[in-house]
Amino acid sequence: QVRERLKQQVAEMKDKFPGFRPGLAILQVGNRDDSNLYINMKLKAAAEIGISANHIKLPNTATETDVLKCIASLNGDPAVHGFIVQLPLDSDKPINTEKITNAVAPEKDVDGLSSINAGKLSRGDLGDCFIPCTPKGCMELIRQTGIQVAGKRAVVVGRSKIVGAPMHDLLLWNHATVTTCHSKTSTLAEEVGKADILVVAAGKAEMVKGEWIKPGAIVIDCGINHVPDSTKASGKRVVGDVAYSTAKERASYITPVPGGVGPMTVAMLMQSTVESAQRFLEKFQPGKWNIQYNQLTLKVPVPSDIEISRSCIPKPIDQVAKEVGLLPDEVELYGQTKAKVHLSALKRLKNEPDGKYIVVTGITPTPLGEGKSTTTVGLVQALGAHLHQNVFACVRQPSQGPTFGIKGGAAGGGYCQVIPMEEFNLHLTGDIHAITAANNLVAAAVDARIFHELTQTDQALYNRLVPSVNGVRKFSDIQIRRLQKLGINKTDPTALTKEEVNLFVRLDIDPGTITWQRVLDTNDRFLRKITIGQSPTEKGFSRMAQFDITVSSEIMAVLALSDGLDDMKKRLGRMVVASSKRGEPVTTDDLGVTGALAVLMKDAVKPNLMQTLEGTPVFVHAGPFANIAHGNSSVLADKIALKLVGKEGFVVTEAGFGADIGMEKFFNIKCRYSGLRPHVVVLVATVRALKMHGGGPAVTAGVPLPKEYTEENLQLLAKGCSNLNKQIQNAQMFGVPVVVAVNAFKTDTKAELALVVQLAKEAGAFDAVECTHWAEGGNGALALAHAVQRASQTPSNFRFLYNLELPVIDKIRLIAQQIYGASDIELLPEAQQKVALYTKQGFGNLPICMAKTHLSLSHDPEQKGAPTGFILPIRDVRASVGAGFLYPLVGTMSTMPGLPTRPCFYDIDLDPMSGEVNGLF
Repeated sequence: QVRERLKQQVAEMKDKFPGFRPGLAILQVGNRDDSNLYINMKLKAAAEIGISANHIKLPNTATETDVLKCIASLNGDPAVHGFIVQLPLDSDKPINTEKITNAVAPEKDVDGLSSINAGKLSRGDLGDCFIPCTPKGCMELIRQTGIQVAGKRAVVVGRSKIVGAPMHDLLLWNHATVTTCHSKTSTLAEEVGKADILVVAAGKAEMVKGEWIKPGAIVIDCGINHVPDSTKASGKRVVGDVAYSTAKERASYITPVPGGVGPMTVAMLMQSTVESAQRFLEKFQPGKWNIQYNQLTLKVPVPSDIEISRSCIPKPIDQVAKEVGLLPDEVELYGQTKAKVHLSALKRLKNEPDGKYIVVTGITPTPLGEGKSTTTVGLVQALGAHLHQNVFACVRQPSQGPTFGIKGGAAGGGYCQVIPMEEFNLHLTGDIHAITAANNLVAAAVDARIFHELTQTDQALYNRLVPSVNGVRKFSDIQIRRLQKLGINKTDPTALTKEEVNLFVRLDIDPGTITWQRVLDTNDRFLRKITIGQSPTEKGFSRMAQFDITVSSEIMAVLALSDGLDDMKKRLGRMVVASSKRGEPVTTDDLGVTGALAVLMKDAVKPNLMQTLEGTPVFVHAGPFANIAHGNSSVLADKIALKLVGKEGFVVTEAGFGADIGMEKFFNIKCRYSGLRPHVVVLVATVRALKMHGGGPAVTAGVPLPKEYTEENLQLLAKGCSNLNKQIQNAQMFGVPVVVAVNAFKTDTKAELALVVQLAKEAGAFDAVECTHWAEGGNGALALAHAVQRASQTPSNFRFLYNLELPVIDKIRLIAQQIYGASDIELLPEAQQKVALYTKQGFGNLPICMAKTHLSLSHDPEQKGAPTGFILPIRDVRASVGAGFLYPLVGTMSTMPGLPTRPCFYDIDLDPMSGEVNGLF
């Protein structure tokens, strides 16, 4: 009856909440036969009822720490509503059973064995605890007799924590008068004879005699004992603690052994699991996060970013992780406000549906930027804290170079920030430092290999590359891969011919073709061009080299485009550092450094979890440049976030620079590799930038805006909307609906904002809305959030701009003509040579990552609006083979600026008393 009732309840849950199932986990240590039997009974019952049961089996070598770690994981798993630890624990190691049972979260302790549940039962809080399954089954059997418990005299024989003690409490709080007897009770027969209700759980075969029992009593026998019986094949039979044959003549009701209390115990375990699932549904709606949002206290005028950031106390990051459905063992804490998320989360969630995928981009910006990061944060705060949708922001990690140089931070601004901003803008969890170390290891390996090949014979090189250890030579795995690449199918180091040894040991790197540079995450202008190898120990081998900024390293792009550790390792191994003198590409795998790079990057591959001012979750991961790289945060962060938010949730990510650069690369590169398909483009526009495109004076950082930007000028604004129109068309080429977010500044007039909204809609935008999130937080982006919700419901006919099989030149031409508005392209001689070389080397089918100015649709930063008819000059083409794209260099781009006369770091200091960073950004 119980099972049928539970089956019906589970079916009703599934009807009300499609895809939901009560979850039961059974943790076993060791391999006892009796435990296996009991667990199989429980699994069978769960399957019959419709409960999702998971059996976790630890070996008998498991330690107490192993068991506690497993329990912690189950405590944090939202899909597990109840779990039990199968006792006894069959381990070779000493394990404190009490400590184990008390480690189970009380709200999931469906066995009712934790001290908290036992305490609640002893106090009579029956509606707020779980009762051990055997006593609960006994009470259900008593109720089935129809006899009222209240006022009856009850006797419990036995005082174990599992049956006797909780049975006493349960009968007491059901208003029986209860006596507990045990092995030291001297008048046991007399006490038993007084019982209207008798529950025996002493563990002694047929200890209670039938003649002791009061006529008409209810007898519940919880004992399971084996006694000799020569008539049985096993030589023994199972009996209870009550002499059944004589007791049944006096009792009105009696449970047999076996087959009485045992099946009820299993049924009650199932009932407690269903009850736990019902309690979960009362608190949480499946697919909806139960998240605590922070209430903003808005001030006018809006204070500085750092003042706003400091005014908000972030939630503990482990709380944020729990709120969004991450398990404790999937989260690696870095202090109180940031954490790394293990890739095991993606594996666990692989069968969950993805949420809606939103990309935030912008019109061609002024040098001041138009607020894409601020809009990204404002949108997620609106969707989450105000509309109560599951929503994640996925953003790039900023480089320390611009942070300390001319730009300051990149955490958003006003009341739309990622916090704490000083953590976000500085070291975070060390990913950029890991990339610096990995990149420079490759650079060192390149020059060291050239040096060793110049100064050693083939045999000397071979002896060092494949050394004899205890008289035995052995190829490493990476050396086997090199041999296979060379077409040498041998694994015995002694079997190589002289010619094969020569091929194996000599990469013959042509120094003039080295493309791999050293990096540093600081704007140091004096490292742009350097001479290396000046020490006498380098024996005259010197060459010109340079330092780039770390975030321009190909390893950063590899990190951003990898979809797992294995994929990252393969991409790291494919990176081309130079060409040999035979014109063949030389890779990091050829250098033997792939495994070392993967080790250096093993933590960096995990996305970083933070939060916004209003308490919505943020992944901060990877920070590739948007010119020589694709300018988007990591694929892994997006994939994990899309699973966590669920089918009805939203993931909002930002593409660097304007739509012609970051968005185009987001679609043609990132989405191509990730397999993800976007639902909506949010295009950020400002009156200031549109006036600039209409012919307004130059906008310069640190210089007050000319009056054209602070006074109403509808004519100038309307003319500049040509850039907005073009960027809307660019997004529509990919088949994705566009919502224009007009980021309002205090100098904008209502007429100007209304004009932009009108012209955006006329240009084909799905919707266009005014946004005031910088001053109002998520509340100022509510109109944008509603528009994005509506747009995400419309069909997205996403398509790529070009097929990879097209020739390299044709792919470049398509981007130039369709996205930029050029009439054609012109490849300068060096670019022509590179296209021919990369095509010959087998890289012609890679996507294109155009490196051009972000200040114009054309190659000329002075050309504003939407220029057409120009010839786009391609001066060079370079390859990021590991990351997976070719990047043409368009026109003349400025280099990363060095430190200015007065860098941002002049204003930065540390309070030695509080440890707080002052003056940052």
